[in-house]
Amino acid sequence: MEKQTREKLEHIFSLISGLDHIRPEDIPSIELYMDQVTTFMENQLNSTRRYPDDKILTKTMINNYAKNKLLPPPEKKKYTDEHILLLVFIYYFKNILSINDIQTLLDPITEKFFHGEAKDMSYIYEEVFSLEKNQIERLKKDLMRSFHAAESVFKEEEGEDREYLVTFSFICLLSFDVYLKKMMIERLIDRLRPEEPAGKGGKKKKS
Repeated sequence: MEKQTREKLEHIFSLISGLDHIRPEDIPSIELYMDQVTTFMENQLNSTRRYPDDKILTKTMINNYAKNKLLPPPEKKKYTDEHILLLVFIYYFKNILSINDIQTLLDPITEKFFHGEAKDMSYIYEEVFSLEKNQIERLKKDLMRSFHAAESVFKEEEGEDREYLVTFSFICLLSFDVYLKKMMIERLIDRLRPEEPAGKGGKKKKS
């Protein structure tokens, strides 16, 4: 592997490994006011910003999530640890899914586990969180395969032209991967929606 290629991959891997994430033990066990919630999220997910002035979650966003029933209303203007856990899920989903899709996905979770007696939101979060480490390692391997595939084209080009075209090819591969996964996610969410009663044509419709 050429030095330049190795440096590019190492840079990509360092970005992935350096991303902030909220561990179960990081979640405050006390109730928080809105300002404390936004400050906590900003501090914990700081490295996920693309630009320094990007906002992680704002008061307006959180109020809209509650208005659209993605998030249960606060209790006496205070948010519990379960609110925080839901906000973490919403934060990641909102970059690829519509509000309607997120609501469809989270409604059963909220109904069954928010303030659940036997199992609560912490149970859901910790189980999902346990998958993260292995997923990151798999992602690194997938990225390396895609990068090598991108390097296999435009071999007749040289210098800066080749470097740009290889990078362009790599981005195209990643974008196609994201497109396919987003489409699969949307199809799975569509299957979660309850079916409407059969109409005149005798066929049931998805809501």
